[in-house]
Amino acid sequence: MNLARRDIRHNLPRFLLTCLGLGLLLGIVITMMGIYRGSLDDALRLVRSVDPDVWVVEAGTQGPFAEASRIPGDTREMVARVYGVERAGAVTYQTMKALLAGRPLRMFLVGYELGRPGGPPPLAAGRGILRSHYEMIVDQSSGIGLGQEVTLGTRDRVFTVVGVTRAQVTSAGDPLAYVTLADAQALQFELAPPVERREVARRGAGTETDIVNAVVADLAPFVRQAEVAAAMRRWKHLSALTRPEQEQLVSQFVIEKQRKQIGMFMVLLVIVSAVIIALIIYTLTMDKLRAIATLKLIGAPDRTIIGLIVQQALAMGVIGFISGLLLVMATHEYFPRRVVLLPGDVAVLFAIVLGVCLLASGLGVRVAVKVDPSKALEG
Repeated sequence: MNLARRDIRHNLPRFLLTCLGLGLLLGIVITMMGIYRGSLDDALRLVRSVDPDVWVVEAGTQGPFAEASRIPGDTREMVARVYGVERAGAVTYQTMKALLAGRPLRMFLVGYELGRPGGPPPLAAGRGILRSHYEMIVDQSSGIGLGQEVTLGTRDRVFTVVGVTRAQVTSAGDPLAYVTLADAQALQFELAPPVERREVARRGAGTETDIVNAVVADLAPFVRQAEVAAAMRRWKHLSALTRPEQEQLVSQFVIEKQRKQIGMFMVLLVIVSAVIIALIIYTLTMDKLRAIATLKLIGAPDRTIIGLIVQQALAMGVIGFISGLLLVMATHEYFPRRVVLLPGDVAVLFAIVLGVCLLASGLGVRVAVKVDPSKALEG
């Protein structure tokens, strides 16, 4: 006879309601885990969509994503002449506020050279940029459709959307947009007309605008990335990163603080879950002290009573975890941030929940083991 099942059946509504509440709490833990994985995947997605073999950046910096990098635009010609480099392209990255039908929208703007590395991944709809000015490719998460016009910059430059990508966002959730390098540089350095007139009157000359954030290079087959990067590092004013090094920097530094924050909240929520399970199991145990005393009086061993409490705790954890997971899977598409659930992460969290349930049942087990069998004879 399974005593835990009989006890759960006897108090089924209360037990299921308790599991539902626990499932909501564990659902938050699962969601936070998925948000972290989604942020990491989004941060790496931009790096992997460009997919160069080598990144050339400003000396002493860690690339255009971990920190600022500004190098002359003609650096591309230097990189292109290095042995082993097959193609090279200059790119810029900047966060901008766009106006769409009078509504502000923040986006991450990528400037690239047509026909060179650094452009968008395969499109979900539309076509690539063909004109040198005022055409744009955006991600579908921005809510902008083909043919719509987007206003950018202090001079209200109007861009027409000609292509749409899918799942191209930053670690902050901002949609990516692609324009030509010339347009991106104009947006980056342009000033409002009154400010420009003042600067010209004060300095008497314009500002150098042929500045890029990085040069990306594709290497010829069978050429080692590390060797080409080492050759480029000999230039004292430049630094070079291989593709694995760039991905490591992004994963370690770009979202490091976010990882720590989410990890701290997950630990706190798991501790709260453990406390809640312990209190619930303790309450359920106190409600059936006389029944436990009766079992002891008729000769039931302690392992039977311990099994009753531990099985209830595990059942509560399993049902709560499954209900929380199903809730997240059913609603994750409506979250403002992308939620990525990996089977390995879910399995590890499930094992942690089971361990927490075993530990939380210790309080109820301690009370049940100390029950005096004579308590069954009290009136």
